Formats: sequence, C-alpha cells, structure tokens
Amino acid sequence: MKPMGRPMGLKRSAALMLGAACAISTLQGAGWAGKTAPAVRTDWHAFGGDSDEQHYSPLDQINQGNVKQLGLAWSYDVDTFDSYTQPIEVGGVVYFAAGLSVIHALDARTGKLLWKYDPDVAGQPEAKTRMRAGWGTRGIAYKDGMVFTATREGRLVAVDAKTGKLRWQVKTLDEAENGYITGPPWVAGDVVVTGFGGADYSPTRGYVTAYDIKTGKKRWRFYTVPGDPAKGFENKAMEAAAKTWTGEWWKFGGGGTVWHAMAYDTKYDRIYLGTGNGWPWNEKIRSPGGGDNLYLGSIVALNAKTGEYVWHYQTNPENSYDFNNAMDIELADVTINGKLRHVLIHAPKNGFFYALDRETGKFISAGEFAKQNWAKSIDPVTGKPEINPDSLYQDGKAFVIFPFPNGAHGVQAMSYSPKTGLSYIPVMDGGRVVVDPPNVKDWTYRSGMFVNTGLGAPPPGVTAPAAVSKLVAWDVAKNRAAWSIPQPGVFNGGTMATGGNLVFQGLNDGSFNAYSAQDGRSLWSYPMQNGMLAAPISYSIGGRQYVTIITGFRSSYANTPNWDYRQQQRRVLTFALGATRKLPKFTPVDAPIMDDPGFTVDVAKAKIGSGIYNTSCVICHGVGMAAGGAAPDLRKAPIPMDANAFNAVVHDGALMARGMPGFGNLSADEIEGLRHYIRQRARETMAAK
Repeated sequence: MKPMGRPMGLKRSAALMLGAACAISTLQGAGWAGKTAPAVRTDWHAFGGDSDEQHYSPLDQINQGNVKQLGLAWSYDVDTFDSYTQPIEVGGVVYFAAGLSVIHALDARTGKLLWKYDPDVAGQPEAKTRMRAGWGTRGIAYKDGMVFTATREGRLVAVDAKTGKLRWQVKTLDEAENGYITGPPWVAGDVVVTGFGGADYSPTRGYVTAYDIKTGKKRWRFYTVPGDPAKGFENKAMEAAAKTWTGEWWKFGGGGTVWHAMAYDTKYDRIYLGTGNGWPWNEKIRSPGGGDNLYLGSIVALNAKTGEYVWHYQTNPENSYDFNNAMDIELADVTINGKLRHVLIHAPKNGFFYALDRETGKFISAGEFAKQNWAKSIDPVTGKPEINPDSLYQDGKAFVIFPFPNGAHGVQAMSYSPKTGLSYIPVMDGGRVVVDPPNVKDWTYRSGMFVNTGLGAPPPGVTAPAAVSKLVAWDVAKNRAAWSIPQPGVFNGGTMATGGNLVFQGLNDGSFNAYSAQDGRSLWSYPMQNGMLAAPISYSIGGRQYVTIITGFRSSYANTPNWDYRQQQRRVLTFALGATRKLPKFTPVDAPIMDDPGFTVDVAKAKIGSGIYNTSCVICHGVGMAAGGAAPDLRKAPIPMDANAFNAVVHDGALMARGMPGFGNLSADEIEGLRHYIRQRARETMAAK
C-alpha cells in the first residue's frame, strides 16, 4: 500500500475551477440556465455505477484534453488467489471483495485499509463440494449503510459499511445441492437478490431469491425453469414454461441459473434476470422432443416487490450450446426513429446486440456485433431467430459454431455512454466444434462436479480457428457498429465510459488504457504489471476525480504474456490528475518445468489421470496443462512430486483457504493417475522445447 501523491497546487486548483465552470456552462446549454441543475453522481454505489448499470460515470474532470496527466495516486496489494473483482465506492470509501468473498474497505483518498471482513468460506461444510467450480467473486452490492456479498458455498452476507461487523447472513442454496455463487448480489428497492451457478456440472434447477435488506428475511423466490409437473407448478409462469419442454426434463434439473447479471429498474420497480444455458447443453438429451425451453437464454422481468413474472424475451430458443444471458443488462433512455424509448440493452454470448422495450419486453432491434453462424437472421418484427439447422449438429455431424462457449461477449463488463449513445463491448471472435456423443439416448452424467456438456469429442481433423479479440463501439439507436479496434490475445477487461468522453479498459497485456469515446483513438496507457479482466470505476471526493481498477488475470488458456498464478501482482490501483506515485519494479521470472528423474510414468495410469484432468481440472489449471493464471501450472509445481502432499491437497482439501477445493470423490487410483499424467505432460513439454 502506498500513500496518495502530492496535494494539488494552485494551477491544479485553477484547472478544477475551470472544469467546474465548463460543467455549469454545459448544463446551461442543455437547458438548465436559471434552474437548479441536477446533482452529478459522484459515487459508484452499484456494480455498474448506479441502478442503470451502464458502467458510466458522468464525471468529466478527467477528459480527452488532460487524460495524459493521469498518474498513480495510490495502490494496495491484495493477498488473495483471485482478484477478478470490481469495487464500488460510497462516501469516500472503496469497498471490494476478493478471493473467497473477503470484503475490504479502503480510504478512497489514500488507499489505507479501514477494515476487512472474512466470511470464512473454506471453513463451511458446504465448501467441500461447492468450491469445485468457479473461482472467486466478481463483485458486491451496497445499500443503506450495508455491504452485501454472496459466498461461493452459498450464503448471502450483510456487513456494516462503517465497522465491517456482520449484520446478518442467510443460506440461499437450500434447493441447489451443487450450486455455487461467484456473481455479485443485486439491490432492488428494499430487497437484495442473489442467484447462483452450477448448470454445467450436474442436474440443477435455476432460481433467484430476494431477501429483506434490513433483516435478511426471505421475501420471494422465482424459479427460472419448470420443475416436476407431478409436484405442481409454483406459478402460471412455470406452468406456461413447462409447455415448451419435452421428455422428463426435470430429472436433468433444466439449468437456467442466474449466475451473474441482473438490473433493477427504478422506473417500473422491476428486476431483470439474465438466465443461463440448459443442463446439459445438448437439448436432445434434456428435452428430446425439442421446444423453446423457457426460460433458458432469456431476459426475464419480475416485480421487485413480489417476484411475480412480468415479461420475458428469449434470445436462444432450442438452446443446444453454452449460450446464456449472464452478461450485462443495462438500462437507458434512447431516441430511436425519432421517439424516446426506455430500453434495456444487452450483448449476450450469442453475438447479437439487443435493444428491448423495458415496459413491455417487446423487441426493438438486434444486430451482429461479432462473428456468429448459429442464426441466419433475427426477425425484425418478432425478434425470433431463424436458427441455422447445421448449428444443431444433427445426425452426428460436427459443426464449428461461432461464438465459442466463452461468448462473443463474456462477463467482462460493457459500458454505455449517454453522451455518445454508444455501447463499448469487449468482444471475442472464436469458434468451437460441437457434435453429439456416440449414443445420445444412453448419455449419462458424471457426478462429483465434473463438467457435463452432453457433447461428444471433436472428430479428427475438425478444428476451430484461433480466437481473436477487439473493442467494439455499438450505436444503439442505429443498431450498428460505430467503430472497432483490434486488441491483444483473446480475453480483455471490462470497460467504463465517462462524461469526459473517455472509455477506460484494462488489457491482458498488462496495460490500462483510455480511449476516445467517439472514435477509439488511444489517448493514455499505463503499465500495470498484471493483466486485467475487471472493469474500472470512477468517483469524486472533495472535487477531485479518481479512477480505480483491480488487477488480476485468469484464463483456461495460456496467454502472451502469460500471467503466472504465483507471480501475479494483484492490486487495487487508483489514478488522478497530477498524481506521481510509482509501482515497485517487477520482473517476472519464467519458472522452470519440474521433474523427478526417478519417477517412472505408467502410461495406463496417466490415461486415467488424463480423463480426470480434462473433465475436472482443465478449467483452472489450463488446456494442455498450460495454465492461464487461474491456478498454478502443475508442470512447474512441486506438490505433485510428493504423493502424500498431493493427496492432502487434491483429496483432503488442504489448500481450500487459498481457493483449491478438495475432491474427496476421487479414488486413490484416480489421484495417482493425475500424478502420472502431470509428469507425462511435463516431459512432453520439455521434449518439445
């Protein structure tokens, strides 16, 4: 942690006064002359800034004319295994949760730690299984002097914002045995709402639950897919949804988990849910007679007070992919075809940018912001897609589908600027081979938190091209791209737009950047010593504007540069005009691949280990065992060398507090097989160099 830079001098004070005068002049030009101008929001009190969730700050002290003067005001090192998380700021305090939902409160001027609250996730009995999926937490919520976090093993926790003392906590995964939570909770009026993930691993039925902000008392619960008809339906929405499913879908849970994005609409007192993919992905298994499978891959609007269904829009009927709507749901007032519309804007995984009428849920527009081939078109009137039949991989035919499961847009935040009318999307263009398993009717899932997609292995010779990335500015009113710039690698950070006509974004190459919101010109860059996935925030204290971002990178794929898990510089970094602090010098070291010449690889055991690794370990430890920052590179790790130590970590969960779950479901032969596979891959890598 470092103190803030030097105080502002007279020149800086004069510049601030000039900036304030310009702001008043702008308001007068907008029709506020002689009137009391609306207060400009100076805090960042919600995941997306405020309830509109636009990831937009109206502050303009930092702008295109002076952004080059932006410097480091302070930094705070975070002792954690995962920091893909976004902070909030309220009343001069920056709050964030990292790793296992450990909440920190920092003085926003200096970076000084005020308090820290650890909910002891690893110490909870449920953590033994629920920590096997997901990583850390992506965000928190704030309301009425309380900070809310949802823990990986399934609690919603409320903490006093001034003292860091626990106010209340409640278990929310009482009907989701294999669920887990990595997304932020969402405030909707006088309730706080949380969903969960888990619909890639086992039979899971999605739902969200609302709790009273003051007491933690359960107010309502809404299920996102229908349950067993023999048990009756909870409401008319579930009864209607059941007509769009076939077979015995409830035995598969259905999926539809709301594992990330929601938004609260103060105008209509509604909360919007972004629902997930089906379980398993392959519809031929979970709903063999077809059907739209509501409410998978949808935006669902609920009455925030009662949880009653209001409307829905489904982006992906007959969803046989990992396409879901967990990406940002942002609210805006946009003039379209000469008429002011209250719209919901959304860029989900499937590659289309959607604008919907918030009052009615009616479709307004959809346009391709990334490469996609699952749909031939979107009907401009009904909003229904014409699905490309080849994308449903019928009759055992493999298909290279775009986008890939990571999505054309993932959970890295997009932003929207009311000043430019543009939405700024971190985009990925990548494909994946999809094909049925050898016998769809005989498919069974593998228990124990293994990834279960319902897909088969890609046939020889069928591969997807290398993925690329870009930043796309989307004109919401005109339903088209305004500009696009290429970016490094595949996975880059979330964006923030500001009233200074800037777009801020951290990249996987370790640079934190400011672009022109009008045309994407690069205006400023700072070397952060780490890649970034989280979005920045901006706020003002005492008339000074700050920009804060948390560094940390993770991927299931190796990157260039590759941010080694053990060497990552996980930090909160805050910038202001005229600040001059420096980061300590950092030189990454390429750790060598380890080996024990006395260890003899048993090919049969390594084959067993390969099966375990590629269904359970690969997401964190990397494709081909080339780690991408989410977990240690096992080829370079000492623990697999020692059978007892390896068993203690993998089977018994000795490192749960550092994010490594225990896999008590694995047999001794399977764990030993993993050790042989690790050594096999290590030697193959060394031989290839």
